[in-house]
Amino acid sequence: MRQPVPFFLLILFFIVYTVPAAGQVNLRFSGYVVDLPMYQRLPSALASLADLDQDMAVNLTRLRLRPGLDLWEGASLSLEHEVDVLYRSQSMLFAPTAGQTNRQVADLRWQLLEEDHVSLQHYVDRLYFRQNLSWGNIIAGRQRIQWGSGRIWNPTDLFNPINPASFDKIEKDGADAVSAKVYLGTFTDIQAVVNFRRARGHRGDDDVPDSTNAGVRFRTNYSEFDIAVMGGYFDRRVTIGGDFAGNLFGAGVRGEAVYAGDQEHRLNSAYLRLIIGADYQFTPELYGLIEYLYNGEGHTDPGKYELLRLFRGEILNLGTKYLYLGGSYRVHPLVVANIGLMGNPGDGSGFLSLVAGWSSSENSTVSAGLLLPYGGENDEFWYYPASLYLKGELYF
Repeated sequence: MRQPVPFFLLILFFIVYTVPAAGQVNLRFSGYVVDLPMYQRLPSALASLADLDQDMAVNLTRLRLRPGLDLWEGASLSLEHEVDVLYRSQSMLFAPTAGQTNRQVADLRWQLLEEDHVSLQHYVDRLYFRQNLSWGNIIAGRQRIQWGSGRIWNPTDLFNPINPASFDKIEKDGADAVSAKVYLGTFTDIQAVVNFRRARGHRGDDDVPDSTNAGVRFRTNYSEFDIAVMGGYFDRRVTIGGDFAGNLFGAGVRGEAVYAGDQEHRLNSAYLRLIIGADYQFTPELYGLIEYLYNGEGHTDPGKYELLRLFRGEILNLGTKYLYLGGSYRVHPLVVANIGLMGNPGDGSGFLSLVAGWSSSENSTVSAGLLLPYGGENDEFWYYPASLYLKGELYF
């Protein structure tokens, strides 16, 4: 059932109609269109289990419109509205179109067409009012909250997580929230966020009452390092953590960690999630990256993997330990080749990602990619299809 639009979103519409008569309203507009044709192949055992063909063709077209209004001094209203058209030759285990996330309370999606092979939907992914003040800013609405420093994983980004294997995503999904940031110095600030959401039970089976996430993050700078600490209440868990990023012997280094209690608020039954990583620009053309994730909420036994929570977007990883190795090489001023290898040492599965991108003009890119999962039956990445894809992006 469609949820009612929450009070804080109604405020955004009210603001538009209460702009001071003397105010100078300025309209901004930008956007992009992406076309992503792909061929996917499922493991034979999984295809048989799901009663699907091994091979399938998919095409996703995304049109994203980003209008904005500058209302009065320091005030703006921003909207990001997307239209998705998806063709698939059969049903999909991982549909690449957006759904309501568990960081959203309002269902701002509209399904215009749903046929056997074609679907058309449009939705609001950002809609927020921002007021800049001399001491900071206040933002209300569906927004992107940027916490963390990791390149592949962001344990402290508890408002807008994204699966690293999702090559079809460009932005992280917006969260329905009110946030306030106070500047305490040139590189020091404190931010408080309240996130309104529609939650489900821990196992993802039964609806539970609306719940709220809330967090506070303090960020500062020491020597060559940005340092932050955070704490709050997320997914009915008391959570504390922090992150850092800086330079060491010419390399970029970063780390994040969160420690979360169980849903009865007992920290002695908590889990730890952390990352540590580094990157280095070896030459103007060659760049390398390494990142390690420890996921204390995961399992070492594939038989205990919580697949339903993964499919519902409540968790991003099933296992406990992961390693990512990646890099890029500029083979031409307009062409960049990227490679990434992610592995789950616990079950021996992972994936290889290869992408080559060409900047075809100042506002367009064309790329070709290959995602090759590996692993045994019922291992984590066994469920992901092998994908060969093209991607065209045009910005305006």
